[in-house]
Amino acid sequence: MARELVRRYHRPGLPRRTSADAPLLRVERNRDICLELHDHTSFVKPAAEFFGIRGSADPQSQAARLADQFIVQNRALLELVKVTVRRDYDGKDVLLVLESGNVVGALPLWSPLTAKPDFGLVIQPRFPWSGIGPMLAEMGWLVSPSPLRLPLLKRSERRVPLWVLSFMILTRLKALLDRLERRFETVREMKAAPKGTVDWAEYCINEMSRAKFLSIPCSFPDLRDDRQLKGAIRYAVEKQIRSLETQAGQGSFVHRLISFAESVLLRVRAVAARRPGTREVGGWLRRPLRTEVFVEGLQAIDWTLEERGLAGLSDLEGIPWTMPMEQFFEAWVETVMRAVALKTGGILHVSRRRETVSPISWEPPYMGSQRSLVPDLVLQLEGTTVIVDAKYKRHWEELQEGDWYGQEARFREEHRQDLMQVLAYGNLARSQRAVCCLVCPCSLATWDSLRQRGRMFHQAELPNRGREVQIWLTALPISAAVNRFAEPLIDRLRKRQIESASM
Repeated sequence: MARELVRRYHRPGLPRRTSADAPLLRVERNRDICLELHDHTSFVKPAAEFFGIRGSADPQSQAARLADQFIVQNRALLELVKVTVRRDYDGKDVLLVLESGNVVGALPLWSPLTAKPDFGLVIQPRFPWSGIGPMLAEMGWLVSPSPLRLPLLKRSERRVPLWVLSFMILTRLKALLDRLERRFETVREMKAAPKGTVDWAEYCINEMSRAKFLSIPCSFPDLRDDRQLKGAIRYAVEKQIRSLETQAGQGSFVHRLISFAESVLLRVRAVAARRPGTREVGGWLRRPLRTEVFVEGLQAIDWTLEERGLAGLSDLEGIPWTMPMEQFFEAWVETVMRAVALKTGGILHVSRRRETVSPISWEPPYMGSQRSLVPDLVLQLEGTTVIVDAKYKRHWEELQEGDWYGQEARFREEHRQDLMQVLAYGNLARSQRAVCCLVCPCSLATWDSLRQRGRMFHQAELPNRGREVQIWLTALPISAAVNRFAEPLIDRLRKRQIESASM
């Protein structure tokens, strides 16, 4: 019957109407749902291609509207990772232009087509993870990626090393153990004297009949650790250790992370590992007076149960996270300067511990803007104060590629602001000689080249009545070799002390 109707109403010579010939085409979901770029870079994507609307009747007009809606919906999310997004037009296509800052991480993005977090963004460090991982271990994990309270993103853990997520989970489990509260549990034990509720029938039948007059079966409440929750923590830690063992080939830092996991496991050895059920986890979340650390620890257990971030799995939804690379680089410079202080006999003060805060007194107090100056690091030597300011920017690489006047205006203005900042810190020194050192990151190849050519330091001296103030521009590579990278700084400081002593 259907074939007869087709022959009756179909005129020869005209193409049959199919779904592909319809004026309104159904928008297919784009498979490239996760954008990827590096820090301090820009990324350009045609909006029509990104939203999957190339085949629509007016793709550029529709792409412009969707791009505007996409920007409005995701502006607050992108601010979490210091990414700016704008709409542009090159005369042919509507473009989405994303520019990243000094933050790496992963987060979901809302789709204007479905109003769901169907898109994702992953920001990789411009220096490889193979170098950053050993550095995190070398600096004692002073900085770590932080999970975000956002919806899970699509297939993101394949874009970052799996140990990154494992470390976040282990850190939360350790914090949960540190804050784990004790609670009263009903305990049944044999006591020499009655305590709580006594099972007199059992005592008379089983104990007195065998002349065990001092074995009294008692049931009483006792303040003990939550063995059920500790059992769940042990289950999660053991599973993370098995996952990390599959990643041991990535470097020795993974072995250090396994050692960290084993130290957490040692604290729950007294209880048996047990996999908690969904209802049990929900019951823990309904406890009164639960803290943020408690909730985050339970979330880490839940991530492990659902096998998020574990090795050897197919693509799953990933965990949103972020890590400011500026804090990472400051922690790395601190690690190197600790080695310098150890070899030169200096005393190192660190802003991370609020040891370098210098208050600013305003008159009247309520009219002041900035309340204090906080240098990153202050190394106090005999007669010399070294003030170090770490900047995770491209200054050093840019200066090696071209001269100062050939750089972009924005780059030169940022560099001037950094110099003014470190010079302001120089006024805090109370010694006769002050060194204001600005440290930027570079690649290992650049660092080796600079050292071979004797261009490790760019130095300038400021005229100052009664004091010596010098500016040092130098760089540290993103690679785990603390003692090697500390040697040029040690040699230069010793040389300066010898020159100052001879004057």
